[in-house]
Amino acid sequence: MSSRRDLLGLAAASAAVMLAPRAFATSRQPDLRGSIDAVTYKAAPDAGDRKSRSLQKMIDDASAENVPVFLPPGVYRVSNLTLPENTRITGVPGASRIVYTGDGHLFSARDVKRIELSNIVIDGQNRWLGDDAGALVQFTGVDEVLIDNCEISGSRKHGLQLERCGGRIERSRISGAGQSGIYAVESSGLSVTGNEVFDCGNGGILIHRWKKAADDSIVSGNRIYRIKANDGGTGQNGNGINLFRADNVMVSNNHISDCAFTAIRANSASDVQINGNQCRRSGETAIYVEFEFEGAVVSGNMIDGAANGISIANFDKGGRLASVTGNVVRNLTLTGPYAHELGFGIGIAAEADTLVSGNIIEGAPRWGMQLGWGPYLRNLVVTGNVIRKAPIGCAVSVVDGAGTAVITDNVFQETAGGAVLGFAWDKKMTGELAAGASGYPQLTVERNRIS
Repeated sequence: MSSRRDLLGLAAASAAVMLAPRAFATSRQPDLRGSIDAVTYKAAPDAGDRKSRSLQKMIDDASAENVPVFLPPGVYRVSNLTLPENTRITGVPGASRIVYTGDGHLFSARDVKRIELSNIVIDGQNRWLGDDAGALVQFTGVDEVLIDNCEISGSRKHGLQLERCGGRIERSRISGAGQSGIYAVESSGLSVTGNEVFDCGNGGILIHRWKKAADDSIVSGNRIYRIKANDGGTGQNGNGINLFRADNVMVSNNHISDCAFTAIRANSASDVQINGNQCRRSGETAIYVEFEFEGAVVSGNMIDGAANGISIANFDKGGRLASVTGNVVRNLTLTGPYAHELGFGIGIAAEADTLVSGNIIEGAPRWGMQLGWGPYLRNLVVTGNVIRKAPIGCAVSVVDGAGTAVITDNVFQETAGGAVLGFAWDKKMTGELAAGASGYPQLTVERNRIS
């Protein structure tokens, strides 16, 4: 038994196995002492064991003995593997490849405490997945999932699906999923950090819940790009990062580009922070906070290229209470992915109980800012912003029932149609209000500068 466990002393190990410590030198070093090796179990690369019996037995034995499994470089053609408690599988980064052969699913685990995958490539080859498989790698009810420095590609559905899980997904590349790269639902303090997610059919990273509640996930430092919306719709697909009913989530310092709809979309998600993200070439609204939310901080984001910049919306559904500060929004377009009642080309839109301050908007081809929509306007403070190169700088709702807005100390430049104008939905109702709005006691408009 001891000789079987000693990785460096394996007589059956190949030269590649013997060189494994050097292969790991530039990545985090797994503890391979006492590990079980694939060669010993006759689950060597390209062994042709399509039913995966040898690899499954190796995983089961390693779990029972609470030791890791090491996969030497090569291709392992397997399917329908079930991971038991304390599974730890590691390999040589970029060289240990697990290839799905079809017939159901690849990796699954349910109701265990800990699963760990590191330094392996998982290739779904776009093969058929069974009706009960939501993803190439699917974990349910796992207290701590640890996925580090892996590659997951070629899934017909989600690349990675986690339901009722916690843990960390980090430093991994997930691509070519028919649905989303990472789909996490009902998480418990999940961290998704430092990953690369790209070329997915309907979404990048999804943090969802069945019922609105605290989720406490962190999505930070990821690079997400080329996210399509193959299943269509008006926003449920095509988003780089999508929060749905997930409260208390932090989305920070991600680089997101070329999404069919939104870089970051928070739907019915309260107490969210969306900070310091780079959002480029979004097909619809770059950052969207919408529907039943209370509490959002949107700050320090760079938006370059989108149909709309930032939207804090749906006061009619309870969406309220936000701070939008220090963002740069530029190079917007009138063209969006569907027909919209107002149209696109708006820099920042807000409706209720929101501070909009210290932002710079340049090149919004419809309105620099949209304040309220019909009667849905309450307690907006808009101060210290710079708006340049927009036909209208700021459109504020003045219909009956619209509430209070304070518009002060902003700078407007090259707003040929007016700096601050009153609107009834999309119909212009007033002349220039930038110096004061005496006919509208609910508005405070002063100390704005037009140049």
